[in-house]
Amino acid sequence: MSEFDRFIHDFLARHPEVEQERRRGWDIWWDQRVDLDELDKQRENALPVKPYVYD
Repeated sequence: MSEFDRFIHDFLARHPEVEQERRRGWDIWWDQRVDLDELDKQRENALPVKPYVYD
């Protein structure tokens, strides 16, 4: 085990709130339900983007 691994392991053992906060952040940003029908509607209604914006 490297010095960094020991540090992280000891730090997380002394500060369990860090892991709780990490899990809460993960839930906020990644674990969301996706409505596939709504996503298809958004893609159909999107305007095409010109390849060169500065024309």
